[in-house]
This record gives sequence, structure tokens and C-alpha cells, in this order.
Amino acid sequence: MQRAAQRYDRAQRGPRATRLSRALVCAAAVPAVLITAACSSDSGDAPGKAGASAEPTAGGGSAQPSVKPSPTVQASVFRKLPEPCKVLPKKTLGDLVPEADTAGKKGSGDDTANRSSCSWTSLDNNGVKGSQFRWLNVSLLRFDSDTSRGSGNDQAHAYYTRQVQDAKAASGAKNTKTEALGGTGDEATAVRYDLKKKEGAFKQQTVVARVENVVVTLDYNGAGLAGDKTPDADDLTADAKKAAKEVVTAVASANGRAAQGSSPSPSPSKGTSKSPSPKGSASSGAPKKG
Repeated sequence: MQRAAQRYDRAQRGPRATRLSRALVCAAAVPAVLITAACSSDSGDAPGKAGASAEPTAGGGSAQPSVKPSPTVQASVFRKLPEPCKVLPKKTLGDLVPEADTAGKKGSGDDTANRSSCSWTSLDNNGVKGSQFRWLNVSLLRFDSDTSRGSGNDQAHAYYTRQVQDAKAASGAKNTKTEALGGTGDEATAVRYDLKKKEGAFKQQTVVARVENVVVTLDYNGAGLAGDKTPDADDLTADAKKAAKEVVTAVASANGRAAQGSSPSPSPSKGTSKSPSPKGSASSGAPKKG
């Protein structure tokens, strides 16, 4: 009877003891779990805590430094040049170089995509009364945008500036006058001066114009030879201005665009670095014969 009571007692205590024992084990395990969770929280990705990464990366890897984009420049507007000997109407050629072959003489080292030129020579021989000499030359230079040298417009502006300075500093020039022109591309300047040569007194006009990424240099000079009278400089300058405007229009038309007035496009950035002059650049504006 006593043993039965002891067995009953053990049987009753057994499940409770087992459950109590398990509860104690679980209770003992809870602080460890909490500690582990707390440690994990301290060393995690909470913002502002030391060791935390700013952003999680795919796959759990460390963040890679961002790659800087390649430098870019504004694309060149004009992609080609017109035929240099066809940039002026026959009527204009008849006014400026009346005795010249309107076909003109194309430059020998032309690269039709980037640089080209054409010249016309006129000699109106009046026998013992002397003769009237005229020479007209048109040079075109196109610049492509380049990440190392800058946009085509900026390069063209730098070259335009040098061409104007070259014309103003022509050797032997006298009575030099400079005039800024409106309505001829994005920027334009006319330079005129007198030049004494053994053949006679020459009147030189140089008009330099920039339209987007193309520079136009027009040289026009005249002289009265063998006793004929010296041509009027104002008349020659007016003709040169008109012709330069027509060349600018031809450049725009060759690229499917209307001619622009004065400074409609953004001005080239200030501080443009001076790039070397391309080979075969336009003449400095000194009069040439033939």
C-alpha cells in the first residue's frame, strides 16, 4: 500500500517535474537569446552607429565606390562645309572681281569636311590709263567638339579671335581701322588698312566671322595699277561685308539651317584655352597678288 502510494506520488510528480525542469531550462535560455539579440542590434546597420554601412548592398557585399561619368562637351552644330568656290553668287563676284573667272581657284590642301578655300583674281586692264586689280579669297575652317580641347564653338571662338588679331597686326599696315559687325553669324569683325607695295597703293579688307563652330575669313584687296586711281576704301569695305554675310548664309544652308543673326547662340565659355592652330589655316589678311 505504501509502495503503491509512492508510485502514485512519483507518477503524479513525474510530468510536473519534467515540465518544470523544461521551463527552467527555457527560462535560463531566454536571457542568452536577449543578450544575443541585443549584441546583434548594436553591431548592425543602424544609422549613425560606428561600423554601420550607409546602405545595404546586393548580396551582402561591401559598397563599391561610384564611377565618375566621362566628361562631355556640347556637340558641334555644323557637320560639313559648303563648296568654297560656290559660297558667293555670280552677281556678287561680278561686283567684287568683275574680270575674274567665276569658277575660282580652289585651295590645293583642302579637306572639304574641315577646311577649304577659294580665290578669285581680277585685272581690268585699261591700257595706257592703267588697270584696276582686285583679289578675293574666302577661307573656311570647321571645328569638331572634343573632350580634351572643348566644344567646337569654343575652339572656333579662340581661332576667330586670333584671326582678328593677325589681321590687325599685318606687316606694313597703315591707317588700320577695326569694326565689330552685327548680323553676320554669331560674331564678326572687319579690319581694313592701307598697304604700299611696288605695284601700287593697296586697300586691304579682312572680315572674320564665326557662325557656331565654323570660322569664315574673307580677304579682299584692290589697287589702281600703272597710274590708275586707287579704289575707294569705303566701297571695298562695304562689298567685303556683304560678301562675308553671304558666305555665312552658305555655311548654314549647307547644313540645312537658316542663317543666324548676331549672337543668337550661347556665348563660348570664358577662359577658353588657346588651342594650336589647325594646319592650313586662313591667311593673316596680308594682300596677295594672284
